[in-house]
Amino acid sequence: MTAELSDLNAFVAVARAKGFRDGARLTGGSASALSEAVRRLEAQLGVRLFNRTTRSVQLTEAGRGLLERLAPALAEVQAALDVVNGYRDRPAGVLRLNVPVSAVRLVLPDIVPAFLAVYPEIRLEIIAEDSFVDVLAAGCDAGIRYDERLEQDMIAMPIGPRVQRFATAAAPAYLDRRGRPEHPRDLLEHDCIRGRFSSGSMAAWEFEREGEIVRVEPTGPLIVQAGPATDLAVDAALAGTGILYLFEDWLRPHLDSGALEPVLEPWWQRFSGPFLYYPGRRLVPAPLRAFVDFIRDRPPRP
Repeated sequence: MTAELSDLNAFVAVARAKGFRDGARLTGGSASALSEAVRRLEAQLGVRLFNRTTRSVQLTEAGRGLLERLAPALAEVQAALDVVNGYRDRPAGVLRLNVPVSAVRLVLPDIVPAFLAVYPEIRLEIIAEDSFVDVLAAGCDAGIRYDERLEQDMIAMPIGPRVQRFATAAAPAYLDRRGRPEHPRDLLEHDCIRGRFSSGSMAAWEFEREGEIVRVEPTGPLIVQAGPATDLAVDAALAGTGILYLFEDWLRPHLDSGALEPVLEPWWQRFSGPFLYYPGRRLVPAPLRAFVDFIRDRPPRP
């Protein structure tokens, strides 16, 4: 029994994206073409691979078994084809990166335009989300994460600033009205703007000074989804809604302009910058290899 390689790729794309529309976005094709490819494959195999409803697309047991064996095999096929890329004057192809929204805002703007200028035949796709996903299962070649969320079997290399800080800030008008906190626990008496991760959890605000670490969980009138709605939280802080806790780099333009005032700056906690990470396999796709070399050759950001 022989199946078309394009139909097998379509099946994997739909399975990874858990839907035809998201699969189409992943592949750059159309949902109808993916649907037809999957129907053709199911007819050829004589089994149903997906249970489809108006709201969801779920793998059947047969579909899960096929995906487990097929995805690694297709990755090896792609890696084998990519050997030819090594004979080109310039690397070409698609590079897909899975990154947190903070990296889209704070790390990639300094890298992407310069990289694409050097490698015009590479098409870079950025998938931004703050939930922790398996980059391979998500159809990506590599990802950006912080060290506490790196998978152990991955190769990791620094990308972007090597040291960052979490900052607390508020509009001067808010602080004139409510007072200026002198200790992190004073935040419990203030209106604070919180962020909730897609998992439903809300991280405590953590501060450090002279070896003392203080964690607080303040409350306030606004909770936003961390990442996608962070700009709304910043806008609310600028408008005087309350105190915000966020990457210093994200807030720096507003701190420099005076639109936001630092709060508890001696307590701002430092942490390690992000890492580019990718599977530790011997044959790295040419576009990813070019990106890794480009990052490695760049001088580190202060």
